[in-house]
Amino acid sequence: MSAELVSILVLVVVFVLATTRSINMGALAFAAAFGVGTLAAGMDTDEIFAGFPGDLFVVLVGVTYLFAIARANGTTDWLVHASIRLVGGRLALIPWVMFAITGALTAIGAVSPAAVAIVAPIALNFAAQYRISPLLMGAMVVHGAQAGGFSPISIYGTIVNGIVARESLPGSELVLFLASVVVNLVIAAIVFVVCGGLKLSRPVAQARQLATVGGGSSPAGGAGDGGGTEGGPSIPRLTPARMATLASLAVLMVCALVLDLDVGLTAITLAVLLSVFWPDTSKQAIGQVTWPTVLLICGMLTYVGVLQEMGTIDYAGNAVSDIGVPLISALLLCYIGALVSAFASSVGIMGALIPLAVPFLLEGSIGPVGMIAALAVASTVVDVSPFSTNGALVLASAQDVDRDRFFRQLMVYGGIIVAVAPLAAWLVLIVPGFG
Repeated sequence: MSAELVSILVLVVVFVLATTRSINMGALAFAAAFGVGTLAAGMDTDEIFAGFPGDLFVVLVGVTYLFAIARANGTTDWLVHASIRLVGGRLALIPWVMFAITGALTAIGAVSPAAVAIVAPIALNFAAQYRISPLLMGAMVVHGAQAGGFSPISIYGTIVNGIVARESLPGSELVLFLASVVVNLVIAAIVFVVCGGLKLSRPVAQARQLATVGGGSSPAGGAGDGGGTEGGPSIPRLTPARMATLASLAVLMVCALVLDLDVGLTAITLAVLLSVFWPDTSKQAIGQVTWPTVLLICGMLTYVGVLQEMGTIDYAGNAVSDIGVPLISALLLCYIGALVSAFASSVGIMGALIPLAVPFLLEGSIGPVGMIAALAVASTVVDVSPFSTNGALVLASAQDVDRDRFFRQLMVYGGIIVAVAPLAAWLVLIVPGFG
């Protein structure tokens, strides 16, 4: 049995053990990375650790630490109340506001994880206070980010269009962008209906009562902050700590979106500065960093790094491209893009799969524009997976939930998207142009 097949079978075993024995999947993945990397691939320790996602580790810790401080001092309460007043107390509009904000951020050039890192903690805190499905709110944030992710001036868009130009393939920036917008908008609408979005038409005052009765944290914002009204809750007053935290969040946005500084390092630096002036809040917040989630994500991505280093991803891609039936090869490439991207870099997998598709694209039987759009959509729409950066940020940002249960929900939802989205993209974008 080849080393590549061994690594795939071990990945299956990791999933089975994690789901049947309630063991942290990240810990299992670290052990698998060590065993497979050493015994099957002949890798040394440095090569195994090369796959450790140090940047994502800092992002998860930094962002959750900063927003834990914001929750502890009431800043997120202030933002939630301000959002409610902005939409006139209509709760049903809030998920779509989050969708639109993240979509706008990525469309104008923000990296998708940066936009999600900024919006997800606010959105998930809002969901916790008003008893809104965290899956609904998290999915709206991620799909919003991916909807805007392929604009001509976006990071994803410029990368994919650059690959197309380098491979001398015909492309369409508009088709690529619209395909991403439409697919993510349709998925968001379905999730909104299935996860109870239509029930959010109830008045804010009623939602506040349900949240209190249901055991959720009260959105009142603390004594002296102001109560609620039928037209919408009054905004809690701004204290020096809250004003400083709001300024920190603004600085985070500027540094990440304008200055292109690392989100994680910026967030943890701002959190430390706030801690210097308000140490009691920081002491309470540091315990809220979601360390089990950090272990899970970093362990899985380390193992995926071992798979990439030993050639398992290329092995699967080459096997598909050698089938010789262009339409079937196109479908399988879409599925490989979706499956691998659910665990690894979306841009990285697109950069590998588009060149693999070149041989049968040059034959002329498969339309290049539709194929590239399908690969791009299939490889990014799955970022709701809890193993992707965006999904991990959503999982880490969830409040007042059974985190293991929410992880399973995200994993099941991500699995559904992996199963359905590539087929849908193939049917809509590739099959009509075949022949």
